[in-house]
Amino acid sequence: MFPLMFTFIFGLFFGKNSSVGTVAFIDHSKTELSQSIRQSIDDADMFTIIEENSLDDAKDLVKKNTVSVIVEIPESFAKQIPDADNDINILYDQGSAQVGSTINSFIGHFLTQTNYQVQAVKPIFSVTSVTLSDKELSYFDFVLSGILGLALMNSSIIGIAVGMTKYREDKILKRITTTPIKSWQFVSAEVVSRLALNFLQITLILLIGKYFFDAHIYGNIFVIFALAIIGATLFQLIGFTIASFSKTTSAAEGMATALTIPMMFLAGVFFPIDSLPKWLYSIVQYLPLAPLLRMIRSVTLEAVSPFQDPRNIMIVGGWIVVCFIISVYKFRLSDE
Repeated sequence: MFPLMFTFIFGLFFGKNSSVGTVAFIDHSKTELSQSIRQSIDDADMFTIIEENSLDDAKDLVKKNTVSVIVEIPESFAKQIPDADNDINILYDQGSAQVGSTINSFIGHFLTQTNYQVQAVKPIFSVTSVTLSDKELSYFDFVLSGILGLALMNSSIIGIAVGMTKYREDKILKRITTTPIKSWQFVSAEVVSRLALNFLQITLILLIGKYFFDAHIYGNIFVIFALAIIGATLFQLIGFTIASFSKTTSAAEGMATALTIPMMFLAGVFFPIDSLPKWLYSIVQYLPLAPLLRMIRSVTLEAVSPFQDPRNIMIVGGWIVVCFIISVYKFRLSDE
């Protein structure tokens, strides 16, 4: 439920029908230009617009946090009269400074283009922005891939580490050794059952992201699930490694939390890790979750092969081998 909760939270903020903020639009002039400004803001699909007639009423909405920014157009704006007031007022408090700056830049750019048209001149200098990909992507698409890895990591590491340690603490593992069930059969059953849970988790997250919040998934869905199974296997091995060294449930919980929390924030779940300081990036890029997320995102967002960068699969494979060796030599169903 923890990753699903993240999916809904980020989907509501950054998914379908999400907006940067709510704008109270007060148009005293009712001119063609003022209506064009209002329409351009609406067409941008960045802001939620509500019409207001009174500045005082709009300020009350700001105080109640119902509105982020007030855009007030003077009565004489764009009218052919002497001393016309052509200055648009944008009002916001410090808590909405980012939204205020965004709407300010948006309207400023619109008015600059309008000034060029009115004066029948062309700008000398300009900027042309070209996207390197023709795919439509959003921040929610980036985070959704991160939540997939987060779901695999949390359920596998914490589930295995705490579950196995609890079994050992309650002497259940020791009792299993006296039954006809082979140790490898018991461990295999644990692994397969959790892989089934991981499969269900990934399915729900993708369905909710895709059909509730219009997430973009461009890659092969079977490749995504294959990477998820590889990731789940890796994190289960990490869970067995923790269970090999922890003697109590509280110790397992502490070790699992100490490992998963830093990875949740430093391995690229919520933001690109290349924005980190170089010294920190050189370390966190080798965390188990980081290369897995790079492969999942390469498939989900770019529809390219996860093996395009061989380093990612090499790092994941290296972690699998190391954790497997430790688990084989250290993990026992009984302390004796």
